[in-house]
Amino acid sequence: MSIRVKLLASLALLFAALIAAAIVIQLQVVMPSFGRLDRDHARTSMKCVHLAIERDLQTLRVDATDWANWGEVYAFAQGRNPGFVATNFTRTALDQIQIDSVLIVDLQGRALAWTGDVIPTKLSLQGSLVDRGALPADFPWRKDLGSGRAVSGLVKTNLGVMMIAGSPILNGTGRGRPLGMVIIGRLLTPARLRDLEARTQSNLRAMPTTFAPPAAPLVNASREIRVYRSFDDIYHHPVMTLRVEVPRRIEMSGLTAVRYASATIIVVAIVVLALAVVLLNSLVLTPLTQMTRHAVTVGESADLCARLNYTDPDEFGQLGREFDRMVEKLADARRQLVDQSFEAGIAEMAKGVLHNLGNALTPLGVRAESLAKRIDTVPLEDLERAATELAKGGSDDRRRTELAQFIELGCGHVGTVLRESRTDLDVIRRQADGMRAALSEHLRSATHAGPVLETVKLSDLVSQSLDIVPDASRARLRIATDESVATLGPVRIARTALRLVLQNVIINAAEAVRDAGKDSGTLRLSAELRRESDRDQLHLRAEDDGVGIPPENLDRIFEKGYTTKSPSTNHGIGLHWCANAIRALGGRIWATSDGPGRGAAIHVTLPLGEGVPGAVF
Repeated sequence: MSIRVKLLASLALLFAALIAAAIVIQLQVVMPSFGRLDRDHARTSMKCVHLAIERDLQTLRVDATDWANWGEVYAFAQGRNPGFVATNFTRTALDQIQIDSVLIVDLQGRALAWTGDVIPTKLSLQGSLVDRGALPADFPWRKDLGSGRAVSGLVKTNLGVMMIAGSPILNGTGRGRPLGMVIIGRLLTPARLRDLEARTQSNLRAMPTTFAPPAAPLVNASREIRVYRSFDDIYHHPVMTLRVEVPRRIEMSGLTAVRYASATIIVVAIVVLALAVVLLNSLVLTPLTQMTRHAVTVGESADLCARLNYTDPDEFGQLGREFDRMVEKLADARRQLVDQSFEAGIAEMAKGVLHNLGNALTPLGVRAESLAKRIDTVPLEDLERAATELAKGGSDDRRRTELAQFIELGCGHVGTVLRESRTDLDVIRRQADGMRAALSEHLRSATHAGPVLETVKLSDLVSQSLDIVPDASRARLRIATDESVATLGPVRIARTALRLVLQNVIINAAEAVRDAGKDSGTLRLSAELRRESDRDQLHLRAEDDGVGIPPENLDRIFEKGYTTKSPSTNHGIGLHWCANAIRALGGRIWATSDGPGRGAAIHVTLPLGEGVPGAVF
């Protein structure tokens, strides 16, 4: 995934997270605050209703006090004003102060007068205020009849709930001993509830008497908030339940505002994201993409001449200029490295050539020295003197016979020496041909012409390799070829290179046997054909019974300059050259060993046939 995609995805996720966080905050923090305002408004509305009812009861107590602190009522309670009821208990008088009932009782709670006895009404006080012409025995205000204080509350009547207020009957000046109590009542009719609703500016509703209020006084409906309040009568029994319905205007308005705010946030976020993408694309991503493509082009094509040529004064311009400067330095370094590599390659090739020539010259020198010693054994001067003496004559018969026998024996010895010398010369010629072939192969590789592929039998290749192995190594090592070598048949390979590799392997095996303290050892050769990477591969295995290789050195033995022998006689070139040669031929070489003292094996794989890559040794 590119940086552009990662950055755009990260920005999109970041803005999405910010938008989601803003919406969650609005829904979880802002919206509940609007709901709390609606609920507080509903509770306030119910509190206003409750206070309005309390004020109505207070007003009713004032009206009851006016009635009770009236001289005519005081005289009536004393039995001195019998015409009071007929004169004052009229519908007009009651309507003026919005009173539905007036009840006058004495200190014992007996009813002295009631408006219902004078004015026709459907209202009945039986059970709530009057019981057989007197206040009920459990009437809560009985104890207040002589206390001189005004009281108020609610009672249930046959026409509904009625607000009542009572005040002690006094002499008109607010003094004197109370003679009883005047109790006035005002029904909470639907009209008066509507008036209460108008005064409190609330949507008020009186619930049926059978209605059971919910456990929670506040209920959230779909479009409104409902607040319930129960009122007790003077007996402390529930007598009335009112409900205030407050529309959820604030919450609905808040929801609309939140929706507009969320939409605005989303639009702004999209616009900001688009602007950020455009700015990032023009200021960061485009220059970064150009630099990346330029770096990839330089890396893939190895063209160190291309330049970015950035002139911007920002960080990307500075980075581009530094990159161009780095590429320029890299081009200079590569040119120097190519020159040094060429020189090092020439030196390395020369080392390989000299090493292989050294291996080939060793048996050649030994063979030449043996030939010289054999020739030295011929008594050439003696034969010449015998022939001269025999040609002059003058010798007796016995002497001539001895000279003839000596010449005959000498000629026989000369013939034997000549025949053996011819054999040595044939070997020397083959070794010289091998040296010429190796030099020709190195020259061919140096001119990048590639190796010469030849069809050869492996058994013949082993014999040719032994020809250029020193006699001391052949004397110490017995070559045991597996049946697979003979039955494999002709293969098409780089014969000269593989012969030199086998020569190095045989010499190293002989040295391994010597280092193991043995006078002689065995090198077992086996071969097989494998199919790898859609090509036929030749797998050679050469296993000796020499000193073996420690596990940590199995890879190091092919390193340049690595050797376990004396640096004065061995420079660690042979196996390193073999590894380079095999890799150049498209093959692979490796070593295996069970450890010190348990021998070692060299494995070589080479591709067969056409298509072998060019080799540079």
